This record gives sequence, structure tokens and C-alpha cells, in this order.
Amino acid sequence: MAARLTQTVVWRNLEQHRDELKAMRLQDIVLGEAKRLETCSLELEGLSLNYAFNHVTPKTIDLLVKLAEQEKLEGKRDQMFRGDKVNVTENRAVLHTALRQKTNHPVMVDGKDMLPEIKAAREKVAKFAGDVRDGVWLGATGKPIKHVVNIGIGGSDLGPRLAVEALALHAIGPKVHFVANADAYDLLSTLKGLDPAQTLFVVVSKTFTTQETLLNAQTARQWLVAALGEKAVQKHFVAVSTNQAAVETFGIKMENVFPMWDWVGGRFSLWSAVGLSIALAIGADNFQKLCDGAAAMDEHFRTAPLAYNMPVVLALLGIWQRNFQNISARAVLPYCERLRSFPRFLQQLDMESNGKSVTRDGEAAAYATGPIIFGDCGTVGQHSFHQWLHQGSEIVATDFIGVAEDDLNHADHHRALVSHMVAQAGAFAFGQTESTKPEDIYAGNRPSNILMLLRLDPYHLGLLLALFEHKIFVQGVVWNLNSFDQPGVELGKKLARGLESGTAPSGDQAAFLKGFFTRISRISKK
Repeated sequence: MAARLTQTVVWRNLEQHRDELKAMRLQDIVLGEAKRLETCSLELEGLSLNYAFNHVTPKTIDLLVKLAEQEKLEGKRDQMFRGDKVNVTENRAVLHTALRQKTNHPVMVDGKDMLPEIKAAREKVAKFAGDVRDGVWLGATGKPIKHVVNIGIGGSDLGPRLAVEALALHAIGPKVHFVANADAYDLLSTLKGLDPAQTLFVVVSKTFTTQETLLNAQTARQWLVAALGEKAVQKHFVAVSTNQAAVETFGIKMENVFPMWDWVGGRFSLWSAVGLSIALAIGADNFQKLCDGAAAMDEHFRTAPLAYNMPVVLALLGIWQRNFQNISARAVLPYCERLRSFPRFLQQLDMESNGKSVTRDGEAAAYATGPIIFGDCGTVGQHSFHQWLHQGSEIVATDFIGVAEDDLNHADHHRALVSHMVAQAGAFAFGQTESTKPEDIYAGNRPSNILMLLRLDPYHLGLLLALFEHKIFVQGVVWNLNSFDQPGVELGKKLARGLESGTAPSGDQAAFLKGFFTRISRISKK
């Protein structure tokens, strides 16, 4: 079964088409097609995708769409939106899209309409964020909250962190900080200079058992109690969790707990109460606009023909590169400092979703799946790893992300950003094949996409984030993966718990790790 995909007629047609294109340089394809920029461009409400700098022709897109149709993408997409249990290993629905839907259509999970709970949670987030921002919610000493510290890790950190950083120009309210690392420096450096009386902690953990999050939460609690006493916890800590008993034991009142649901995966959860810190930073109205942008992308993904469907086309281009051009990595290069965390956010979203070699049928995949994702801001990356992108021995695909509007009113800076972005994409594609110096030869043939946001505001950021969510879903469908579980992260956690507690299982492997841990611990004490 696992090899079925590669034995289909469509797959073999794509391989034959790939071989036909091998003799053609990317430059020849790009410059040889009239109106290439128009025919290779898709746009939705101020977010555009141009894939002109890809080794594709109209025939390529047609064949890739046939591949998606063969794998019944449209039906599986509808199953996800309908609330079917597409997370097969955990027997769960996948309904992050329901968190941002604008209609009153019921959201059915196990026969229960979850829409009333979704609306209630949304209203609770909006009210609390408004109370904190307006000075209605006061700390234990009667002072308003000036700083918010979000304590979480993975999806409880990366999405909210990205949104708060990206929408910094819309932040008028308490300053929001993020702590994720178990390294105490992450928390202690954040707390340095903060006034406990004006600091609110948002602890985000679905189970309230995540080790890194609880370590940081307990240390933050000690810091607060040392300054303001035990009773202050109730006015300076709130939680996003499902574990009511553990939250209450920590000292947080139930009215200050915001809900999570098991049908929303962590890396898709910023649209839920996990986004409380976003609402605290930019306000509930702007948080709603973020969700509205995502909802617009949902509707586009749900209804647009596959050949003109932005998430589908973006996904299929990635499959073309991964499976037919043997490209194993993608560089994500936002030419906008406020999107500096986007590559790291996308690493989790993509690599935790499709970084798998076992199919939904429990068999080893007979083809390559999710690529390596890495990146940094342009133009910073141009002075570090772009050398490898241009002249390294491996070809890497690239997603450039830019912003059309100069919202900082510095035309010279903005023009430099955009010109560098387009120049880099052109250099990757065209290269430089004529020079008297071998070191000045650039092979070119490096594919890239250019994504442009009309402006960096909540709505357009919502469009962008949902675009990549759906792209990853499409690739998971074609590769027959469950994109909504993450079993690979558990083994290391289990071993770490055993080493810390001294209860590691017996056996040669455990004994070796225990000896290694003991040796390292001794060195650290010298």
C-alpha cells in the first residue's frame, strides 16, 4: 500500500514530465513564456502568490492538480471542515477552522454542537483582554497591569509570539513578553526590571503537565509570592488549560481559566484562547480581524478550483520540488523584521505535521515527505547563509515574503527591502554562467515563490497563517500522512523524565544514557 502512490499513472506522468524539463534551464522557462508573471500569480484580498520562478509549465500544474484529485483532496478537505475524525491516530476531529468561522453553522463534535462554547470562549477572551487593557482588572495592590508574560512552549508560544511581534504597530496596551525555554535565563531575564504588582502571567498548557511550562510557571509564582504574598496569585495568574484540578492546585481561580479542546492541535491553536496574549497586546477587535483574515482563506480553500486555489497550488509546488526534483529543504525568508519569528513558527507547523515517514495506514512511506524548514529575515540572511543558497552543492527551494505598503514611512528602507528580495529571487533563478573566474559562477536553477502582503495588519496576517496551515494539510493528504499528531516528540520526553527522576528503565541503552547523564552532571559541578 505504501508504494501505491508512486505506481499510479499520474505519478509516472509527473516523472516523465520532470525528465522532459530537465534539459531546460529555469531562465529559459521563465523568459520563454509570454505573460509569465500574470499566469503564475494568484491573489486573495491583498495576499498574492507569484510562482513564476519555479521549474514549472502549465502542463506541470495540470498534472499536479490531477495528483491532488487522484488522492481525493476535495473530499478529505470537506471531511476536515465537517468535523470528521481526520486525526486517525488520536481519533479526533480537526476544527481549528471552526474557531474563526463567521457563520452560525453548527460545529458538531461527537454529536454535540460546540459553537456555543466557541462563542463563549471568544467572548470571555474579549472581555478579559478589554478589562486588563482598560484598567478594570487590577493587580493585588490596586495597580493596573503594564506587563503580560505568556508562559508556554510549542504551539502555546510560537503562534502568539509571532502574531504579537508581527502586529507590534497595532499594540497599544500592556507589553507582552514570551517565555518558553526551560533554561532559567529565559524567564529570569524577562522578569528583570518588571514590577510584580503590575505583571500578569498567562500560563498556557492544555494538560497543565508540560514540564518546561510548569517549571517556568512555578518559578514565576515564587517570584510573585516573594514580593506580594500568596493571595496575589489569584490576581496575577490566569491559565489556558483543560486540567481544572491542576490549575486550582496551582492557585488560579476557575473563573480565570480559559478553555481548550482536544480537537484543536497546539500548532493550530492561536485562534483559540491560546491567543489571549495576542488580544491583550493588540485588543480584542484586532484579534477578531486576525481571525477574519484566516476565515477568508478558509472559504477560498474550501471553494476555489484546485488550479486557482492558493493553498493547493503552494502545496503542489512543494510536492513537485520534494518528490520530483529531489529538493529536501525550504528556506523561508521574510523581508520584514516584524515577521522574524515566521520561519520558526513555520518549522513547527510544517515539520511537526509532516515530518513523518509512516503513512496513515501504518506503513513506511515509499517516497520523501516533509522537507527541512529554516530561514531568517532578509536582508540579514543575505550576510550569513545565502552564500550556501546561491552556490552550495544542494538546491534549496525558497519562499520569499514581503510587504507592499511602507507603513513606517521610510521609503528608502522599504525600497531597499523589496529590491533586495526580487534581486535574490532573480539571482537564484537565473544565476550567472559567464565569468572568467570559477568562483563567480552561479548555477541558478534555484526555485522560489514570492508572497506579498498588501500591508502587515491583523487581517492580512490571518490570511498568511491560514494559507500555510492549509498548504500543510494538502501535502499531508497527498503523502497520506496524519498531519495532526506528533508521536515523534514523546520518546525524548520519556527518557528525560527517567534520567531526572532516576527511574530510567533497565537495559544497556538506559544504562548508557544514565552513565552519560551522570558524567555530564559531574563535569558541570567541577
